[in-house]
Amino acid sequence: MTDRVFFYGTLMTGFDRRRRAGIDERTLTYLGRGFIRAALFDLGIYPAAVPDPEGRVWGEVYRMRAPDGVLQALDNIEGYCPEEPDASLYTRLEIPVVLEDGTVENGWAYFYNAPLGRAERIPSGDYLEHLKLK
Repeated sequence: MTDRVFFYGTLMTGFDRRRRAGIDERTLTYLGRGFIRAALFDLGIYPAAVPDPEGRVWGEVYRMRAPDGVLQALDNIEGYCPEEPDASLYTRLEIPVVLEDGTVENGWAYFYNAPLGRAERIPSGDYLEHLKLK
């Protein structure tokens, strides 16, 4: 099991969600920016990534100091229940993450697990850039 995690939305730096869940610099070490193979959509108050081998979703990569505790807190935030993944709002998968220097490491990422409806696709795959353009 990897100790890396990938954030692409409101868990990234600049938002308050991690701190409110008790996840901070004591539990995470920033490793840099990177991307996963996925497509990114704007759901209004947060984004949703879905697997897409042709897409790129940009975000931040972290090393977890206590993976079990951090993942449990993240699962709660993302509405992921390991015992009922099909009924979860997001699912957690261990996938390849490409860092800016080209290094590939496995990391945990959360993928949206509900209908997208009329959600707008974010062509850049970068939620922070998307918010600046709104």
